[in-house]
Amino acid sequence: MALLVSSVQFQPGLRIVYSVQKRQNPNNILHKRSQSKTRFSFSSNSINQRYRYISPLNSASINGYSVQEADSSEKLGVKWMEFVRNVFPGGNWWRLDVDDIGITAKPVTVVRALHRMWELIAQDGLLIFAAFTALIITALSEISIPHFLTASIFSAQSSSIAVFHRNVRILVVLCIISGICSGVRGCFFGLANMILVQRMREKLYSTLLLQDISFFDSETVGDLTSRLGADCQQVSRVIGNDLNLILRNVLQGTGALAYLLILSPPLGLCTLAICCALLTIMLLYGQYQKKAAKLIQEYTASANEVAQETFSLMRTVRVYGTEEQELGRYARWLGKLADISLRQSAAYGYWNFSFNTLYHSTQ
Repeated sequence: MALLVSSVQFQPGLRIVYSVQKRQNPNNILHKRSQSKTRFSFSSNSINQRYRYISPLNSASINGYSVQEADSSEKLGVKWMEFVRNVFPGGNWWRLDVDDIGITAKPVTVVRALHRMWELIAQDGLLIFAAFTALIITALSEISIPHFLTASIFSAQSSSIAVFHRNVRILVVLCIISGICSGVRGCFFGLANMILVQRMREKLYSTLLLQDISFFDSETVGDLTSRLGADCQQVSRVIGNDLNLILRNVLQGTGALAYLLILSPPLGLCTLAICCALLTIMLLYGQYQKKAAKLIQEYTASANEVAQETFSLMRTVRVYGTEEQELGRYARWLGKLADISLRQSAAYGYWNFSFNTLYHSTQ
């Protein structure tokens, strides 16, 4: 009768040994050794022993797929879901980090900004009045053009020659008025914008010159020159581009919506709902762009500060051989600028997608 003798060894690699012996020794000896690794062994005094080793399983499989492959695919799926969740609006990728810079200025509201700009260009109020008058006439002309164009097509189909000629003449006059007033509007808003930037830089420069000496000890030259250059240039598009387009679109949209509500109330209400959705998206997009623009101004000022310090201390930089360190400092701010610009471009892509989708749905 064969005796099954097993040797169990508590080690990192578990090994099970089966020994088959033809003869049996009735005296089995239990050996216990007090070592760092405890070992129990059942042995017999036999000369000829046959051993069969069974190695531990390196991997398991479920339905033909190994557990390791299943775990890796699961981890890949989790990472992909996290990436998608971060990239979509509201994810962690869209959060703008403001810890690197100290923004201590008070937030400026739209009403306060418009009031300050009006103080700078109040002396040229007649120019602003002429620009807004041309804007209103252009908007009314562009609203009326589709109506008379449709009337001309219908009168031509109904063979009403007199009505057709009258509608065509009105349409031509409206097109000419719209073109002239649009050009006047752009010219006057451009002049107002130039006057605003000029007086803003003069006012800022005079304010900086009258500051206390301690102010210049706490502020860097690169930061101040960036305020005079890049920040004023950023504001230069407010009147010439932003206010111009906003007021024109508001007037045209309001007039077209009122005309559509009179023509077809159900279609007008549907368009009104889409316009409300667009307004909500526009407000969210505007807030994000405002924060991103502020960070871009701060990062640009910091990059200019690094360049100003390096150029003013070029002899010291050459003596100590710190060109690579200065280049790394400058590249760090450039990388942050590129990161913010990438997010701005992605936000503009989402805005353009939603705007075109909702706009074409009204058609």
